[in-house]
Amino acid sequence: MNGKNNVVEGVGRRGLLRAAVTTPVAAAGVAWAGTPAGAAGGAEATGFGRGRFDPHSPRFTIAVLPDTQYLFDEDSSDPEPLRETFRYLADRREERNIAFLAHLGDVTEHGSAHEIGLADRAFRAVDGRVPYSVLAGNHDVNSRTDDQRGDTPYLRAFGPRRYAGMPTFGGASPDGYNSYHVLTAANRRWLVLALDWRISDKGLAWAQGVIDRHARLPAILTTHELAMADEQGQARLSDHGRRLWDRLIRRNDQIFLALGGHYWPPGRTVLNNDAGNPVHLHLANYQDRYYGGAAMIRLYSFDLVRDTIDVETVSPWLLSEKPGRRTLLAAENLELTGPVDRFSLELDAARRFAGFAPAPQPGPRPPRAVMPRGTAAYWRFDAAGLPDAGAAGRPVPDGAVVRDLSGNGNDLTVTRLHDSAAGALTWSDEHHGDQPAHASLRFDGGKSPDRGAVLRTAAGARLNAAKFESGYTIEVFLKLPEPFEGDHAWMGILSWEGRSGDAGKSSGWSPDEPTCSLNLSPERFLQYVVYPVDRDADPTSWSHTLPTGRWTHVAVVNDGRRTVVYVDGSKIARNPTQPSKGISTLGKPFAIGGTQFAERYGQGYYGWIGDVRIVSRALRPAEFMTPSAPGPLPESAG
Repeated sequence: MNGKNNVVEGVGRRGLLRAAVTTPVAAAGVAWAGTPAGAAGGAEATGFGRGRFDPHSPRFTIAVLPDTQYLFDEDSSDPEPLRETFRYLADRREERNIAFLAHLGDVTEHGSAHEIGLADRAFRAVDGRVPYSVLAGNHDVNSRTDDQRGDTPYLRAFGPRRYAGMPTFGGASPDGYNSYHVLTAANRRWLVLALDWRISDKGLAWAQGVIDRHARLPAILTTHELAMADEQGQARLSDHGRRLWDRLIRRNDQIFLALGGHYWPPGRTVLNNDAGNPVHLHLANYQDRYYGGAAMIRLYSFDLVRDTIDVETVSPWLLSEKPGRRTLLAAENLELTGPVDRFSLELDAARRFAGFAPAPQPGPRPPRAVMPRGTAAYWRFDAAGLPDAGAAGRPVPDGAVVRDLSGNGNDLTVTRLHDSAAGALTWSDEHHGDQPAHASLRFDGGKSPDRGAVLRTAAGARLNAAKFESGYTIEVFLKLPEPFEGDHAWMGILSWEGRSGDAGKSSGWSPDEPTCSLNLSPERFLQYVVYPVDRDADPTSWSHTLPTGRWTHVAVVNDGRRTVVYVDGSKIARNPTQPSKGISTLGKPFAIGGTQFAERYGQGYYGWIGDVRIVSRALRPAEFMTPSAPGPLPESAG
């Protein structure tokens, strides 16, 4: 069986010098073929190795390589499967955004100088291409000793000097058998611990010190022996795994994933730590399968947009064979798809890591910071725009005025529809995370009977008759309630009042609909319909189904030729190709919270509305109210 453990850290020159001082191992290591230690800090961003790694992408992969021992067995060694795995990782580093490789130990069968030498040379294929960690399994060292065992062929080849030039290497324990790395991925830093198969009390104290010095980093723990599993893949801690759990894992909320090999079959389980949070415990080992596992790898693909880790298991060596030449066993083992080899995990990083690394919440931005050239109107519902705003849940009275902060005089006045109750419009402190103002209005509109509230410009407001023939951008933050109760089909979000028929338009759905409106269909699709000034047409955009219980940013952009709608910064598919120049406004009020039909309001909007902005030119997505450029990387603690 085999063993491994790893940790990653993007450290600068000072961190590498510290590592060199704190890891006095006399054995000569393998020269690192990658970036020299003095330049390590920038290696990840500049494309360390053959493929370029993107530390800003919310999607990245960590590769896990368990027990390879049967490929390095005195008289029957075959390093080629492992070399092919390394080629696969190097060649696909950019495609899969591979951040790191963690070997789980039992590199070799007997740990002899000959076997270790073969493995050493095989690993040179990945040196300088993908940062990695290797930890000792029981077959790599004397299995009756812990990490205080002293010098071994394994330590000479895979001790801390091997990793000194890697941009992720943070340091090693004084004995050299435990190490850690810090990697940068998805715009944050991650800690990877690579612990010996039998870590001593001194080793545990060292590991705790590493965690304490990096107290804000989520951590992945790797070691050789952690758990064992039954034939159904249900894992349980081994005796040594229980020691690690009790002494290190459960008391450190940072550790969210722990990986081990040694036993087979593979398995997994979830335990709650002392903070009440889940820790995923995985056993991966394929040495019992065809060709000693054929250097199979686990690929943990993190997707922080979907809050998911997708896990797959493949043998690059078997995959590299031409399909027509594969044997039956090769075909059966090139990719494993059982429930312990191919699965997905939920990882809501903001929620899971909140206890030790709460996500920084951006403060509100002042109005002047979000009024680019050409701003025609800008409304927000904090004290800047609604001076009488009160506590959350307080009704906003009829007659209340929301100031147009652009200075163009397009103030809005609150009007309840159909004698609706006070609760039809209330002030709220809920807001989109990227919204300039940290406030919104909660509309409780609906049908049967019709009810709601609208905010309207005054008669004679400049916006009422604006045609925007050179282009425009309309932005709104909105949130639909969860659960989304009642019938709200075709409710209006914002619109200009008046009949399209009165603008001389007859080709649309009805001459009684307004000349411009943003609505919600029964399927919760956005519908943006506009009657241009230069033709009798109603080019209409349709979105996908909007989520409930989540804030959404919507931007309608017209460049004087056609209209494109964006949802959360992404262009939707169903934007019309019809020409569309300007808006056939009729000098009647602009409204938020409803859409007229035949110059009469029915139901009002149901949900929250945050900042609304109208600009008299087409904006690029980078100019929207939601910052789109990646921000600076967070600093690692310690």
